[in-house]
Amino acid sequence: MLIEAPDESPLGIRDRAMLEILYAAGLRVSELTALRLSDLQLESRACRVQGKGRRERLALLGEPAVHWLLRYLEEVRPRWLRDPGNEHVFISRRGTNLTRQSVWYRVRHYGRRAGVVQELTPHVLRHSFATHLLEGGADLRAIQEMLGHADIGTTEIYTHVSRKRLHDLVESRHPRGGPPR
Repeated sequence: MLIEAPDESPLGIRDRAMLEILYAAGLRVSELTALRLSDLQLESRACRVQGKGRRERLALLGEPAVHWLLRYLEEVRPRWLRDPGNEHVFISRRGTNLTRQSVWYRVRHYGRRAGVVQELTPHVLRHSFATHLLEGGADLRAIQEMLGHADIGTTEIYTHVSRKRLHDLVESRHPRGGPPR
């Protein structure tokens, strides 16, 4: 499994926290790299995110994401931090801010490690977040809010994936769902 691919090394702990947050909150890679310590509200399992068009939203985090983020913040980040004034949550081993490109590289790396055939990007995790919510019965407007989409039309892209899955399910499981005879 992709999210479990990182090991227990300091780099692995940081990367596991990043993967958990990307998937748990459906963040864009730019939102992840822009996260600041002051954006975290871990007691309420949330973080403030600055999205496209400078729109701010609250992203919710599950327990696994909070767990790995706390491990990273307590065990790893202090060891790597060079500038005490650096407020960015995710930093490199050199203590610099993490770039979008480095996150892309790490996601691809763990995708290969997990045996994922398709080329993975951070956006695939965002897409999976939305698709899994929709397939679990979440309201499209709620998903729009969680993703920070200004237009519901952007969010409706995910209904196509869900409808195809429903058609496949009916064709494979319903007695009258197969091809015409």
